[in-house]
Amino acid sequence: MSQEHFDALIEADERIEPDDWMPDDYRNTLVRQIAQHAHSEIIGMQPEGEWITRAPSLRRKAILTAKVQDEAGHGLYLYGAAESLGTPRAELLDRLHAKTQKYSSIFNYPTPEWADVGAIGWLVDGAAIMNQVPLCRCSYGPYGRAMVRICKEESFHQRQGYQIMLSLSQGTPEQHAMAQRALDRWWWPSIMMFGPPDADSPNTGRSMAWGIKRFTNDELRQNFVDATVPQAELLGLTPPDDALVWNAERGHYDFGEPDWDEFARMVRGEGEIPDLRIGVRRAAHDDGDWVRAAAAAYADKQAARSAA
Repeated sequence: MSQEHFDALIEADERIEPDDWMPDDYRNTLVRQIAQHAHSEIIGMQPEGEWITRAPSLRRKAILTAKVQDEAGHGLYLYGAAESLGTPRAELLDRLHAKTQKYSSIFNYPTPEWADVGAIGWLVDGAAIMNQVPLCRCSYGPYGRAMVRICKEESFHQRQGYQIMLSLSQGTPEQHAMAQRALDRWWWPSIMMFGPPDADSPNTGRSMAWGIKRFTNDELRQNFVDATVPQAELLGLTPPDDALVWNAERGHYDFGEPDWDEFARMVRGEGEIPDLRIGVRRAAHDDGDWVRAAAAAYADKQAARSAA
């Protein structure tokens, strides 16, 4: 295996597998991206998990519990994909807990009302789907295959969130107002989920050349706005953007500029919420020490029996 063979696979739009030769930069880029994705899944359990006991009905509690469990499973798939690149899961978690690897800054926002759970499903998971469906064609095989199942499950999460927003928007005036407040809180953070503008994105060009990404940040952002604005109109809700207007000549919506200074602060993890998220994660990890020790002891016992 060689650089030439790697280049030929990329050129032919074929998959790179774990045993194939790959450049160090390609491997490191994938570890960074997949690890951030995995970290985001397990950190993302927290803002919604806080609402399981406060959901307004037993049915809502059960649905939300299932969704949070799905997110845990997504994290496991993705950590497995990252491990196939030679980085142990324990090392990735240590980096998360030490804040040397990031998770999606979208989870550094608070969820003060029940409608925020709906907005997360509709907008945050909707943005994730827009970003992740092209990853099903990622040039790295284990990542692309993991994304197929994840995207199927995320589509249910988006529908669940939209259904919450629909129920609220069609409910009492107070419920409709709650839904609008949630949209106001989550619209711009969701727009920024696709990353910085293409001109300020240092990794996009190389990731696209390698077949890891298929669309630029700005292309995905535009697709998200085009898909989501009609959904908001159906709900009778208004995105908080005075510049939002349909451009018939372009065949797309024009929209305003996000607050990129806020985006930078969130990415840096400033404020109390990032410390809270990591603190909860560390405590959960420490509380699970005995489970990992028991699993390791059982594995060693089984291996010894097989050897005997």
